[in-house]
Amino acid sequence: MKIYRLKTIQKLPITISKAWEFLSDPKNLKTITPPYMGFKILEGNESKMYAGQIIKYTVTPVFGIRTGWVTEITHVDYQKYFVDEQRFGPYALWHHKHFIKEIKGGVEMIDIVDYKLPFGFLGRLAHPILVKGKLKEIFDFRYNKLIELFGVFKDQ
Repeated sequence: MKIYRLKTIQKLPITISKAWEFLSDPKNLKTITPPYMGFKILEGNESKMYAGQIIKYTVTPVFGIRTGWVTEITHVDYQKYFVDEQRFGPYALWHHKHFIKEIKGGVEMIDIVDYKLPFGFLGRLAHPILVKGKLKEIFDFRYNKLIELFGVFKDQ
């Protein structure tokens, strides 16, 4: 069984309160997802995140194939971290940890995604061709969108 990991780190020149307010609101997921993915929340964005929250949405990740995805917010520690886990969707496993911490001049965000592809050997073959690059592209979009929204962090 092969489990892959994607880790990203980003610093933003905003307060931890502002970072938490934005990141913990499911309505903002669409803003930080590339438009071509056709991200649409169907249910579960009525309130800020809480442990046990179920969010249902659709995405079009590759080849124009629309797929349903259901995640559960399994852990929330106010202004520190939250975890979302796929319950139904395209991955055999999706476990995404979002950490934020206050640093001099702003906040540092760390995302760690552990994921497993379905289809055994075929999934492992598809990883370097389709999945790895696509996930990097999605997180690069998010990185740039957050800079557009909140500005560039200047090391002090």
